[in-house]
Amino acid sequence: RSSGRRGALRAGRAQRCPRYHGRAGAAARGPAAKRGPAPERGPGRAPAASAAATESGEEPSITPRPPRKPRLERAASLDEKSWRKWRRFRTSQESLTDPNDTSSSNGSLQEASPSPPTRGRASPCNPCCQQESLHSSPDALEASPGGKSRGGTSDLGKRASEISSAFGGLLRGKGFAGGKPRLSQIMPARPLPPPMELNVASHSLRTANRIDSDCLDYRHYSQHKFGRVSSSLSDSRLQGNGTLYDNCSTDSMKSTFSVLTPIRAKDVRSRSYLEGSLLASGALMGAEELSRYFPDRNMGIFVATWNMQGQKELPVNLDDFLLPTDPDFAQDMYVIGVQEGCPDRREWEIRLQETLGPHYVLLHSAAHGVLYMSVFIRRDLIWFCSEVEYATVTTRIVSQIKTKGALGISFTFFGTSFLFITSHFTSGDSKVNERKLDYNKTIQALTLPKNVPDTNPYRSSSSDVTTRFDEVFWFGDFNFRLNKDRETVDSILSQHPDTDVSKLLLYDQLTSEMSRGSIFKGFQEADIHFRPSYKFDIGKDSYDSTSKQRTPSYTDRVVFRSRYKDDIQAVKYSSCPVIRTSDHRPVFALFRVKVRPGRDNIPLAAGLFDRDLYLIGIRRRATRELLKRREQKDQRSSSICSIS
Repeated sequence: RSSGRRGALRAGRAQRCPRYHGRAGAAARGPAAKRGPAPERGPGRAPAASAAATESGEEPSITPRPPRKPRLERAASLDEKSWRKWRRFRTSQESLTDPNDTSSSNGSLQEASPSPPTRGRASPCNPCCQQESLHSSPDALEASPGGKSRGGTSDLGKRASEISSAFGGLLRGKGFAGGKPRLSQIMPARPLPPPMELNVASHSLRTANRIDSDCLDYRHYSQHKFGRVSSSLSDSRLQGNGTLYDNCSTDSMKSTFSVLTPIRAKDVRSRSYLEGSLLASGALMGAEELSRYFPDRNMGIFVATWNMQGQKELPVNLDDFLLPTDPDFAQDMYVIGVQEGCPDRREWEIRLQETLGPHYVLLHSAAHGVLYMSVFIRRDLIWFCSEVEYATVTTRIVSQIKTKGALGISFTFFGTSFLFITSHFTSGDSKVNERKLDYNKTIQALTLPKNVPDTNPYRSSSSDVTTRFDEVFWFGDFNFRLNKDRETVDSILSQHPDTDVSKLLLYDQLTSEMSRGSIFKGFQEADIHFRPSYKFDIGKDSYDSTSKQRTPSYTDRVVFRSRYKDDIQAVKYSSCPVIRTSDHRPVFALFRVKVRPGRDNIPLAAGLFDRDLYLIGIRRRATRELLKRREQKDQRSSSICSIS
């Protein structure tokens, strides 16, 4: 009776788990299974009957059944019913998955069947197992409508072994890790955007007032939450096609009623614009504000010099001079130095404001005789400048004659101090020593800075003004010539294209003196790829055709130096040949300059700029545009009549 009970127990458990059914059946059959395949059993015979026949000593007639046709269910749905089945199956069959676990109630049965049979019923009991088996071998699970296998006994064994291996792999953790379902990887709906390219001008200033495509739903969100939206947000002009964007434009969408970056009330309570640390979140000149405007900590600067020869007539158009077509974007700062400037300095500044337009304001301008310097900056950046200071030096023996000398303007932008110097040195082909004396006098006598503190006093020298600033740009008519006669220079210019002037530079006085260290110590100059800027016939592209036959030379130059290595990178260095109102051609350079955060406890400009000049320049710009449109309209409406 005890063996009958064990047989019934094995049969009952075999019904619950087909895998165990194969093991129990093999154990129950005993030696009979070794003699060959059993005769076919009727489909109505139950496992209990087989157990009873074994107990009575009769040889049972057992035929392996083909695996059931799996139900096509989605394992990924993991509804409550399938999850409960799997949990119940896992609890009752822990001993099958972990042979070292002795806490299972089926441990004695495992000892009775140490090796799993290769034949038998091995259909998974769980929908998850069915799905795994279906994916692993869909052909092996196909059955006839009557429930009989289409293949022979060997095919059935192969199918059972494939299903068994897939089922075992699932229990070992391939399908589930730690008893938890594993979801498929989520892929992005669209390709990721390409990396932003680096340009000369700062990206954030070009996109601070534009809306990127990822934040176009802000209007719906604001209407749902607040009931109204500022009219400025619905302006379609803010949405530019193909506009580059960065974190600044994304952060600007945090505000509900404005594209400006929101300011928390507690920051307004705690911050002070006169005191602040370098890394304080509320510092006006701190790292947080700097990163908002310049994420890459670099700004674009335009530096130009031009000897106007005292001409009253100004060029009709300054676009080719101030806004060259090579860079795609305008710069953040424009610094223009003039030697032998026109008699009407105010008119010259108005023309500069008119050309640059309403995006720029005149931060400061100064003059020393006929030496002029004007500093324009983007109106967005006017609040991050310190007070502007300037100083002058006269290099003439008679100080009342202010045609030769130097003019310097200095200020601090965020935490970086700038010094701009424009000079007009002594003229003459052979007066190299006099020009070096002019340089030495300038660096010693230029008294800057005055009230604005030095950003790094430990690296400053009282005998050299250029050591007291982080970034220094020196430009002007240095009057250094080519040590060669006119015929040789003309021959070289005629044989080589405009961009290949390396042979001419071999005779350049300034290049030779800088290599020796006798002038502009610590300064650099970008590579020259333009023709000499002096001396031209006024209104023509030909060099001096008078009786003096002056040798063409690179008298107009732009040099620079920095306290820190690689802070200044020259992007472009060229001249403007289309402006012919003087015997000199304007020379300009574009730079990419690194900017560092600063402190608020310095004298601030507080947004000060020349408002009158701004209004006059913008008004003149608008008037000229209206006149231009009227002329075009008149030309289209006019007609020519011919009398035959």
